[in-house]
Amino acid sequence: MTTLASLAESVDELLGSALHSRRLDLNELTLEVDSAEIGSVCTRLRDDPSCEFRQLTDLCGVDYSAYGLEHGESLDKPRFGVVYHLLSLNHNLRIRVRALLDQERPAIDSVIEIWPVADWFEREAFDLYGIVFKGHPDLRRILTDYGFIGHPFRKDFPLSGHVEMAYDEDKGRVAYRPVTVEDRILVPRTIREDTQTGRRQAETG
Repeated sequence: MTTLASLAESVDELLGSALHSRRLDLNELTLEVDSAEIGSVCTRLRDDPSCEFRQLTDLCGVDYSAYGLEHGESLDKPRFGVVYHLLSLNHNLRIRVRALLDQERPAIDSVIEIWPVADWFEREAFDLYGIVFKGHPDLRRILTDYGFIGHPFRKDFPLSGHVEMAYDEDKGRVAYRPVTVEDRILVPRTIREDTQTGRRQAETG
């Protein structure tokens, strides 16, 4: 039975130059791999007897553009990433695999042929982050409307969005129009009219 510690020691040889770094802390193993080699990496992690990660439990996109800024750090890595969470039932192990992507055209090979369950996971990451999964047979939006503008989980996406949907009387259907949401002033009103009125009544009563 492979242990997480022994797996951490063996992935260097298993993945070779495709492995950029590995980290084992709090009983969790994270592998950062070359995005161009993601298909080969995932196939080896699935098929090698010491791994047998035959289940993809989750896949998600990440926007690292604001990562560490609250602590005064500067981001020296690519902006986008894809994170894969894998499970091996035979060895009772879980690992995390991360691949970082180019900011201008974030794209990576699909792993749908390795784990068919990746289908909707990749569509979600495409929809919310704009990450393109090359080779995906049906890469289209899954949570937002097909005519939606932008990718709402990107850090630079405005909180009020770009457009809103409303029924158009002239067109006789629901249509997009520029967003008309006005910015709200979130400063609480500490002095209310009814409080002032009650105080005045108490003073004159």
